[in-house]
Amino acid sequence: MQMKGIELVRHRRSVRTFDGNPLRQADADAILTYAKKTQNPYGIAIDWKLLSAREHGLSSPVIVGADTFIAGKVHRELHAEEAFGFAFERIVLYAESLGVGTTWIAGTMDRPAFERAMQLSPDEVMPCVSPLGYPSEKMSLRETMMRKGVKADTRLPLSQLILSGSPESIFMPCQEAFEMLRWAPSAVNKQPWRMKIETDRVLFFEAKNKGFVDAYGWDIQKVDMGIALCHFMYGIEESGRTASLTICDPGFPVPHGMEYIATVTVQ
Repeated sequence: MQMKGIELVRHRRSVRTFDGNPLRQADADAILTYAKKTQNPYGIAIDWKLLSAREHGLSSPVIVGADTFIAGKVHRELHAEEAFGFAFERIVLYAESLGVGTTWIAGTMDRPAFERAMQLSPDEVMPCVSPLGYPSEKMSLRETMMRKGVKADTRLPLSQLILSGSPESIFMPCQEAFEMLRWAPSAVNKQPWRMKIETDRVLFFEAKNKGFVDAYGWDIQKVDMGIALCHFMYGIEESGRTASLTICDPGFPVPHGMEYIATVTVQ
């Protein structure tokens, strides 16, 4: 039986220790096919590839027992970060539905080797990659310590993510969407998304943390925002309602230390 979105989100964990078995060809084909047809609400094109660590000389100090990676590249443009996060998370959740383990990797890898394998051009960026494989029955000590360090099994309560409004009184049919949002993964578990809930829409804001913007202005926490939007809109869809994303003037001063990202309207 196919798992619901909320079940996939709650069941999935970041996997860094794999059993050493190669990714089955059927799973590899299914994931790449799914990736290539995955859309994002920004309409930004993303090029996805499966890469062999042996063939391309790829490595990550935090990954054990996996040879296959999935990576995507996108042109540097407005909202590319959110588009990438949205699309990659849909792929990650699809892989989970097949029993294939994943973890988001942005920094702990031989980035030059991955970028060569992706044939990156000067105007493109490869934000993140993920190994693909089958989880080992036992985590490595390094993985255990990493999960403990970022409190990977905990999330902020919903009340700390909401700037104003109440999901209980406004979005009663969509409660699972808010829970899916709450459990979205993020870089070092910072959970930068904040929300203002109105009658039929939710405004999303990024709570800025230092150290997540590179010298070229690329903001990894905007990738996290794309993941959060993916979870929320996925949950809305599963509730039987529709969700559309727009970017507009929020109509009020943005709170200090935050940036307006997008508005999701629910019908």
